[in-house]
Amino acid sequence: MFVREKTINGYTYIYLVENVREGGRTKQRIIRNLGRKETVLASKDLDRLAASVGRFTERAMVLDAINNGDVARYEARRIGGPLLFGRLWQQLGIDQVIADQLGERGFEFPVERAVFTATLHRLFVSGSDRDCASWMQDYDIPGADDLSLHHFYRAMAWLGEDLPKDEQKDATPFSPRTVKDVIEEALFARRRDLFTDLSIVFMDTTSLSFHGEGGETLGARGYSKDHRPDLNQMILAVIVDADGRPVCTEMMPGNTADVAILLPIVQRLRSRFGITRACIVADRGMISQATITALEEQGLEYVLGVRERTDARMRRVLDDPQPLTPLLVERSQGETQLFAKEVVVDGVRYIVCRNEAQAEKDREDRQAIIAALDTQLKKGDKALVGNSAYRRYLNTTTRDAFEIDAGKIAEEARYDGIFVLRTNARISPLQAMLRYRDLLTVETLFRVAKATLSTRPIFHSSDAAIRGHVFCSFLALMLHKELFDRCTEAGIKPEWRPLLRDLDRLQSGKIEKDGRSIAIRTPVSGQVGPVFRAVGVALPPNIAETEAA
Repeated sequence: MFVREKTINGYTYIYLVENVREGGRTKQRIIRNLGRKETVLASKDLDRLAASVGRFTERAMVLDAINNGDVARYEARRIGGPLLFGRLWQQLGIDQVIADQLGERGFEFPVERAVFTATLHRLFVSGSDRDCASWMQDYDIPGADDLSLHHFYRAMAWLGEDLPKDEQKDATPFSPRTVKDVIEEALFARRRDLFTDLSIVFMDTTSLSFHGEGGETLGARGYSKDHRPDLNQMILAVIVDADGRPVCTEMMPGNTADVAILLPIVQRLRSRFGITRACIVADRGMISQATITALEEQGLEYVLGVRERTDARMRRVLDDPQPLTPLLVERSQGETQLFAKEVVVDGVRYIVCRNEAQAEKDREDRQAIIAALDTQLKKGDKALVGNSAYRRYLNTTTRDAFEIDAGKIAEEARYDGIFVLRTNARISPLQAMLRYRDLLTVETLFRVAKATLSTRPIFHSSDAAIRGHVFCSFLALMLHKELFDRCTEAGIKPEWRPLLRDLDRLQSGKIEKDGRSIAIRTPVSGQVGPVFRAVGVALPPNIAETEAA
């Protein structure tokens, strides 16, 4: 049924008509002649008819509410983040694992919803649980409407709660086994199959500072990577597998040295995740001679970076007369020319590696520094000796004047593109190089991880609550990694910060009128559509009737 107009003898009339089928053909049948057009419009009869019919249609109800100034009853909430990451949360099985771990614990609030909300908060803005309790008011998070600040505190404390004494077998010297450890193991078990391999894992550490004491044992003074030696801190280690997927976290007091961390964590990984054969791939700062000795005593293989300029054996290694063997490695971004040779000194096996592209970059960087240094020296600026980049090329034996030392330049050129590995693994030089290069590649992930794990400020005063607070950042890292893996499979490369803004623009609200409630959704914009398709998220309709409050 619809309205149409028809002109007869110079006058325009308005008719209410309907389509009917007669003899296999569709015809229009006049239901009522509403009269001459100018008369109908002047009497407002058509408006009243439309309003009457509109009571039974969602779109008309929305337009009528806006037209009559009823928008004060409309409040939009953001739905993009909860939809996207809520879907990933379910697909990874995090909701089910937490529910299983809760068992018959008698919490009077939805703990899993509190953990999800805290994790979502880490992804979007990070910060304290106090901030999360107010931030969540702008988001439509299913099942989280009744959560308040003390619920988040209790949920964090539960995640970091110590397990019973009979379940402390795999604890490290730094921290006990807690609820979050069991969740990590269950999540790994859910995605483990015949092809899942943890023979190679990567670990990196960062420090998190506290503006308070930082718990009973976690808060301690130590070397601060965020340049706050005045604050107590904790050390956080993140372990990922060869595909860059987060496996677990370990938390230690802030005065724990990196070299003391590796071996206990490796031992714990072997027992927690059933690793039968492990090859430790680590950078120079993680290793001490005592650690290497312990690795060898336990029969563990390793590929370790070496400090080329400070290791006592490096002069003999680099002076070895054997030529480097050229290798051509095909990478996704093109071919890379590599050279390698094996050198044994005092029974220790070293792999000398040269990356031609890196060598060219090192040479260009050095030339730029020397050119700038030469310009400054012509000005007679003795303050240059305080610049470490310049000082390495200066001859400082003459007190009256400084000059560029050609010998130091030649010595520095020896290291262009060079990196040296120490290994006891039964692998070829190329395999050793590629494993170490994987470590360098994974460092990109660690930079993302450290940004995601930026949980400051932390206002909790117990070790358990602090562990739970940081663990939510680990769960956020899992969701972040899974999202970008799905997008890569779909052939898209979203930008993280713009994606978060696009998700926040996706909002939903309700308009209530005449006992009915209509939900309306804002249009999809930016990267949201392709990302939702990659993850398998279904958008709610633009306009739909819901249950009235």
